[in-house]
Amino acid sequence: MGTQNLFLSIPDSFKDERIEILLKTDYFTLQRILSSGQTTAPGEWYDQDEDEWVVVLTGSAGLLFEGETKIHTMRPGDYIHIPAHKRHRMEWTDSKQKTIWLALHYH
Repeated sequence: MGTQNLFLSIPDSFKDERIEILLKTDYFTLQRILSSGQTTAPGEWYDQDEDEWVVVLTGSAGLLFEGETKIHTMRPGDYIHIPAHKRHRMEWTDSKQKTIWLALHYH
């Protein structure tokens, strides 16, 4: 078992958002998410069975919750709790630099 680094092993380019499981137990899943200009498809929403806490480490993104008109702009250090079944979508992610997220999904 050795140390690892969240900012290494990032591909130069990728078509789809990349989700990597860093740690998984019976109680939670910790993921590293890599974005590079991806958005949620028009008319689609994430609707998850678990609570999610997410933080932006690099880059930026715009998060929209169903029923709201204000897009939440997230920059490095910004985090948010998304309750289970709170429908949300990514309106935009930074296309000039990679956006690296940590996402904690839990019951």
